[in-house]
Amino acid sequence: MPEIQIHPTAVVDPGTVIGRGTAIWHFCHVSGDSVIGENCSLGQNVYVAPNVVIGSGVRVQNNVSLFTGVVIEDNVFLGPSCVFTNVLNPRSFVSRKSEFKDTIVKEGASVGANAVILCGHQIGRYALIGAGSVVTKDVKDFEVVVGNPARHHGWVSRHGNKLNFNAEGRAHCPDSRCNYQLLNGCVIESAETTE
Repeated sequence: MPEIQIHPTAVVDPGTVIGRGTAIWHFCHVSGDSVIGENCSLGQNVYVAPNVVIGSGVRVQNNVSLFTGVVIEDNVFLGPSCVFTNVLNPRSFVSRKSEFKDTIVKEGASVGANAVILCGHQIGRYALIGAGSVVTKDVKDFEVVVGNPARHHGWVSRHGNKLNFNAEGRAHCPDSRCNYQLLNGCVIESAETTE
């Protein structure tokens, strides 16, 4: 596994933990006490605030800021210029650091370019947030949301393929060969695969 790559223009504060194989590109700032897993890529001009946790295999595209309270699990994709917040009612003259709300992006989820994720919400496993969307509530596992505010627009497989459920609430992903079940408005990935 390759060693850590840090571009000469990037600033990495003391106390940061960075996993092997991770690349930090031009003009990034990674604050102390943050944790970045193995084999991640932080594109140009990414900011990582103190105490942010980023899992392994994460791709953070250019111009993304991850503020305190944001947790990014393994294999997440964050599109260019997507935005995270950590306070619901900011004022320049009122300190609300004690009111930061956590935002969790679960394993395998993708957030499109220029999407806005309001704080205090969870993005489910393998969910897909459309470009330019504004997320104002939790997003379920495998759910696709688009728009402002972001609304349900369907379901995708682990591989990002659209899931078309039959009358029995079953769907199949041709790439992974995994089966999915839609039950009570939630998608469950089956352990069984189609040969």
